Amino acid sequence: MIEVAGEAASGRDDRKLARALIERIGEEATCEIQLFGEKPARASAKIENHEQAVAYLIRELQGSHGLRNLDAVGHRVVHGGDRFTTSVLITDEVVAALDELTSLAPLHNPPSVSGIRAARAVLGPALPMVAVFDTSFHRTLTAEASSYALPYDLAERHKIKRYGFHGLAHHYSALRYGEITEAPIANSKIVTVHLGNGCSAAAIRGGESVDTSMGFTPLEGLVMGTRSGDLDAAIVTYLARQANLDIAEIENLLNQRSGLLGVSGLSNDMRRLLADYAVNSRARLAVDLFCYRARKYLGAYLAVLGGADAVIFSGGIGENSPLVREKISAGMEWLGLRLDPLKNAVAVGAEARISTDGCGIQAYVIPSDEEALIARETAKLAPR
Repeated sequence: MIEVAGEAASGRDDRKLARALIERIGEEATCEIQLFGEKPARASAKIENHEQAVAYLIRELQGSHGLRNLDAVGHRVVHGGDRFTTSVLITDEVVAALDELTSLAPLHNPPSVSGIRAARAVLGPALPMVAVFDTSFHRTLTAEASSYALPYDLAERHKIKRYGFHGLAHHYSALRYGEITEAPIANSKIVTVHLGNGCSAAAIRGGESVDTSMGFTPLEGLVMGTRSGDLDAAIVTYLARQANLDIAEIENLLNQRSGLLGVSGLSNDMRRLLADYAVNSRARLAVDLFCYRARKYLGAYLAVLGGADAVIFSGGIGENSPLVREKISAGMEWLGLRLDPLKNAVAVGAEARISTDGCGIQAYVIPSDEEALIARETAKLAPR
């Protein structure tokens, strides 16, 4: 899937111009392009890889949809490693460095680099392009939050540490919370819970990440759609011996066949599992495990922060599932977190405060807008 949004980026005056989406890359892909204020246009096309997808979208946006005057292009890149801790202008050297980071994010970085190459090929190397990294927001993690208890020299040599991911989503939640409440971000303490097919939580103090649930890869932390989240590391070697699985098979098992899908045996789609919750014990276990793990992290991060002003839910599940939010927040009343049942029930896909009036920790639903942050970073760094 590739998503593109055009923006005239100027802080709180962002204005989206278009949105484009391609799904089922590698087969007969479905393509949807929408100029804001108009109905979406849908089409099918044979698209084999991410480079073809980006090239197709650019041609369509500039041709049939008339968005010819592009000033710059921003690219989301999942992993910046230690090399890229802030957004950067893309050069040949940057692309080569991103290729070298493939070993840290083999599932995520290659499609991003393919998209960058395709955009440069279609639009030309002279058009400014910016790489914006999901790991950048978590560069503020302290050593005790980012380190694993491995032999120090080994970890240093192989750059093994907790990098954190979903940084754009968590950063946007923090910024938007400040805009909604008009609370000085420098004084705020919030926990952000981003729940989609990939899930993570973050503890944010003064607008900076101090801890987050994803680690060296996006596999660590919460239960996700197809990823296991936290597990005993010895399970890996146990499966290798007892189930005769090799490294590639175990990686596939933990990333593609676990999580909600693996536990339920039905689906990685929370909507399907909630529909079967009352009649299917494995669907019920998958949902309950998902919410229990998120509640554990929420409690841990409230402890890390010494309390919080707010908890923010985002992502496809976080924005659209009142029941999941209710289950995650259950039993937190003693900490001052109380959801208002009516406010929570009607907050579906919309920005809203869902906590009771006057409670100690407020709760919000804030739909993610990662593209807005990418556009702002691009506008800030691109030559004018």
